[in-house]
Amino acid sequence: MRVQLGLDIPKHQNQLKPIFARHETFHPRFGWLKKGFDRAKANSRIFLAEDAAMLLGVGKNMVRSIRYWCEAFKLLEDDQPTIFGEALLGDQGWDSYLEDPASLWLLHWKLLETPCLASAWWFTFNQFNRLEFTDRDFLDALLDYSDRLSGNIAESSLKKDASCLLRMYAKQPNVKKFIASEESLDCPFVDLGLISPAGGSHYLFRLGYKPTLVPEVILYAVLNYSQRVNETARTIPLAKLLYDEGSPGMGTVLLRSEVAKASTGKYFCNFDRAVNEAHGHSRSGIFSQTSMRTEPVV
Repeated sequence: MRVQLGLDIPKHQNQLKPIFARHETFHPRFGWLKKGFDRAKANSRIFLAEDAAMLLGVGKNMVRSIRYWCEAFKLLEDDQPTIFGEALLGDQGWDSYLEDPASLWLLHWKLLETPCLASAWWFTFNQFNRLEFTDRDFLDALLDYSDRLSGNIAESSLKKDASCLLRMYAKQPNVKKFIASEESLDCPFVDLGLISPAGGSHYLFRLGYKPTLVPEVILYAVLNYSQRVNETARTIPLAKLLYDEGSPGMGTVLLRSEVAKASTGKYFCNFDRAVNEAHGHSRSGIFSQTSMRTEPVV
């Protein structure tokens, strides 16, 4: 994905407000984000209209789900297009119809970017520390996490989140292989290869190299994270980029070599040029064995 990532890097503190099961049990489906963004751009009250279901061509619960996912991915805020949403999905956007797999990685990062509006997703990619697990293991861990946040979250809501997340990232058995319908299609985020089914109710995280995760997206995540944790720091330890909550390594399940590889050589030069053009200054950096320089390099 050859784009100019000319966005102001948002400065948010980690949010701990629990937000569960606002997706109405639906994972983001093909075309939903583009549809929701375009319709809200044309009419910011589209989701509140009595005939919203007819205008969007979906069921009433799906209207609420589309609205939620557009907000959770930072494409809309208060039903208005965000700078990021316009840059990605606008008429002159980087990838208006989400045809480039790299765009899904960028959306995945924006979903986890604070303030995160999907607490189960934040927990899964930042605190859940099991590489192999069953759906019951996952639900039990999510229940424990919700108890630490708030004792008022219904188990039924957490079950919906657990099921939705696994359907979003892990390819599901094709139980409706003879029925060609939207319901039978996997979520586009399955193609990221973050979670794989391992037989029965077992799943596993897939570590390491991701062929569709391009260096430009990794670098955006690195700079986003480094400014968020300490915008005046001149270096950031590589370990923080890999293992801290909210870091690129945790969110994308990358290994050390992949972050380092993306942040050196020609890729960093290209990204620094994009930042220069957008902000009028350089935010270049280079890796040593243990840290990354994030201060301007003259």
